[in-house]
Amino acid sequence: MTSDEMLNLLKVGLTEGEAKVYISLSELGSTTVGPIVKSSKVAYSNIYDILNRLIDKGVVSFIVKNKTKYFQAATPSNLLSYLDKKQKEISNQKQLLNKMLPDLEKLHEIKPQQEAEIFLGKKGLRTAYEKLLKNSTENDEILFFYIHEEEYAEESDMFYKSIEHLSKEIKNRGVCNEKYRDSLFAKGSGFLNLRFVKFPIPGTIDILNEKILIVSWKSPTIAILINSKDIAGSYREYFEDVWKKAKS
Repeated sequence: MTSDEMLNLLKVGLTEGEAKVYISLSELGSTTVGPIVKSSKVAYSNIYDILNRLIDKGVVSFIVKNKTKYFQAATPSNLLSYLDKKQKEISNQKQLLNKMLPDLEKLHEIKPQQEAEIFLGKKGLRTAYEKLLKNSTENDEILFFYIHEEEYAEESDMFYKSIEHLSKEIKNRGVCNEKYRDSLFAKGSGFLNLRFVKFPIPGTIDILNEKILIVSWKSPTIAILINSKDIAGSYREYFEDVWKKAKS
């Protein structure tokens, strides 16, 4: 058995065990299980399962002599028949899937996927914002809460300055704590629509369509991006309540 023979049989769709058994049978001719196990080095516990799969594929056959099964490899041309059969099955499966796709798409629209991802560090945070803003348009509106603290103020300002081009064209409204009034970024970014509150707000949170991004600036920086229509809707309702109470 050469490595090239093994590789070629693997390429046409046989498993490693099936390839070893088929090559051994091609070398041995008609034989019982014992010599196949010895030649192929396949575990005895697996040999019958492998032989049955090869029989189903049409590349191995057997005869019974004196109540004992003798197995033999079919001619190599049977491998072509096996591939033709496999190709036909794949073609039928593709046709079936094409028929099912419209109904599957409707189901996907009816019940959208919910998922959450965690991002660490500044690079991770940038990736999180890129994913939050992906596919957004100028007709969308991003809502956000932001808590400004001196311990990370400069770091946060520099970060948001570096990504402001990502969201500058999107409408926005933000509710921040009073400390943010004097922030260099808040003062210098004329495109932000801000209001301020003196009472506690839940954290640094962005809401866009069905996505929510929760950010903690405490070291190490961590962000959680959630894709959920239900959760986004709840946060949006809460934001609107706070927005009415906040002051410009």
